[in-house]
Amino acid sequence: MAKKVVLGFSGGLDTTFCAKYLTDDKGYEVHSIIVNTGGFSEQELEQVEAHAKKLGVKSHKTVNAVKTIITLS
Repeated sequence: MAKKVVLGFSGGLDTTFCAKYLTDDKGYEVHSIIVNTGGFSEQELEQVEAHAKKLGVKSHKTVNAVKTIITLS
C-alpha cells in the first residue's frame, strides 16, 4: 500500500515538479488541493485540476475561501 500525501497545488512549476517527484520517484499516492481566495477564475481552476490529474494525482480538491477571506478583512 502506497503512502499518501496531500499537496497544496497551484499548477505552477514548483508544484508540478513536486507532484511528479512524489508520484514517480517516491511512489506516493498524491492528492492535491488548491484554496481559491479570489485570485482564480472558474476556467483557471478547471485548468489546474486537469493539469493535476494529467500529472497522476489520485484526486484534486478546490476549496472556495473567497467569502471567508473577504469577511475577515
